[in-house]
Amino acid sequence: MRKILTIMSATVLSIGILLPTQVSADEGINEKLGVPIIVYGANLSDSEKDSVKKSLDVAKEAEVEEISIDGSDLIKYIKGGDSKARMYSSAKITRQDEGKGLVINIVTEENITQVTPEMYANAMLTAGIEDAVVEVASPKKVTGHSALVGIYKAYEVSGEKLDKERTDVANDELNLATKFSEKSGVDKEKVGELLTEIKKQISEQNPATKEDVERIVSEQLKKLNIELSDTDRQMLVDLMDRIRELDIDFGKISEQLTDITSKIKDKIGEIDPGFWENVKDFFRDLANSVKSWFN
Repeated sequence: MRKILTIMSATVLSIGILLPTQVSADEGINEKLGVPIIVYGANLSDSEKDSVKKSLDVAKEAEVEEISIDGSDLIKYIKGGDSKARMYSSAKITRQDEGKGLVINIVTEENITQVTPEMYANAMLTAGIEDAVVEVASPKKVTGHSALVGIYKAYEVSGEKLDKERTDVANDELNLATKFSEKSGVDKEKVGELLTEIKKQISEQNPATKEDVERIVSEQLKKLNIELSDTDRQMLVDLMDRIRELDIDFGKISEQLTDITSKIKDKIGEIDPGFWENVKDFFRDLANSVKSWFN
């Protein structure tokens, strides 16, 4: 019984947003968008860095650019960051043609303890990063926040310029998402779904005032059966109102928001309403079989 439970749990939890398309050396170097950029946490030891390289399949790439991030990058890209912070989570960023969308894969899922693929995707869309394959890895358990810093730095290295106001809001969004899941008791997948659904409604309804945003937030909290304290609810309203005021082409990213929502629902078994019922039936039948062995 324990072995079967373990296998089923691993199956359910290992599903990511999308499986990234690996770019092999046989495909050559993309002269239009540049080579993949590998961003390493500066505090990795040599053996840990080798482990990250293996996790990110660096050897399969025709050519890569390798950079690192440290506390100085943290305070550059994240307001209120600690310059002495230790950085371990790393990422491989492969830019894609416009319209390809985001593909996020946490390849060391057991070591990224707070941030989900959906949280990364939401923050990246808010920051203005819309078309890329991003793979995240760490050789030890970390929250995963420094990977977002690495993604920002990779984009600047590749010649892009990110809007500081948008990255600040994106950072606050990621912090609030992890706060809800770690301290407010909301399931991580539900947090991702909540943020995405609110953004979808902002995209569709084009709210004109903060009161309109507050109504959307209340509707989605009720729809998803999520309870927040008055303080957390107000923080969410304030954040979404800041997102409303950003220069974001919501029509352009609407399809990506819909895709993120569908992947989250798939992960938690909501696309197939009978999924969890089938799981319960499986274990009930298994229990009955075990009983019959002893009768």
